[in-house]
Amino acid sequence: MELENCNPIGFFDTGVGGLSVLRESIKLMPNENYIYFGDSKNAPYGSRPVEEVKELTFNAIDFLLQKGAKAIVLACNTATSVVAKDLRDKYKDIPIIGIEPALKPAVEMRSNGRVVIMATRVTLFEGKFSDLIKKYDDESEIVRLPCPGLVEFIEKGILTGEKLNKFLVDKFKEIGPEKIGTIVLGCTHYPFVKNEIQKVVGDHVNIIDGSLGTSRELQRKLEEYNIVNPNKDEGYVKIFNSLESDEIVELSHRLIK
Repeated sequence: MELENCNPIGFFDTGVGGLSVLRESIKLMPNENYIYFGDSKNAPYGSRPVEEVKELTFNAIDFLLQKGAKAIVLACNTATSVVAKDLRDKYKDIPIIGIEPALKPAVEMRSNGRVVIMATRVTLFEGKFSDLIKKYDDESEIVRLPCPGLVEFIEKGILTGEKLNKFLVDKFKEIGPEKIGTIVLGCTHYPFVKNEIQKVVGDHVNIIDGSLGTSRELQRKLEEYNIVNPNKDEGYVKIFNSLESDEIVELSHRLIK
């Protein structure tokens, strides 16, 4: 059990996006060890068939388990919506934590204007999330905003600049920034361009994501399963990526700072 407690927590995302969740988890639990696998070679998953998303995700989780992961964080909204249940059915002995767009806290803010959810099309129109939207339909005007192309900017390390700004301006023209009260970042990539989104929509708009909530759920599950790392020193972080390029590794380490 002592060895299991010291084993790393496995994080998975379709690319570098899940590093936004890993970053919050490191802040919350710096003594834990972490191993991260990003599948940038096949990113984004949001435009892929469901069965392909399942196969790719299972392969990634098998990789993390082979590395000794004691818990799994699906730091990907698309993978969570498509395959979380199947993973929990197969791997019953370890905690598997998913992530979902932070719709509930967005609605509870009671801000003036629409609640806009930025995410991949798969996340936005998957059955479970559609049911969640219906639950809050009477409380707020909820608008789904698919953002194909935005993940690719972030995967290339383009977090600011004229091209990204133009992309976001064009995207929000569909809604009108003046009509927005709160934006939910429904993809773990998007927090890395939060400042650029804020510039486009204005300071009056609240922008939230689920990274901290997911990290707290991870902490709770570690305690529930009695696998908290007893080490008081700072843990290690190991990052793997299917692209196996120096550029993606350098970007990954930069994003968790």
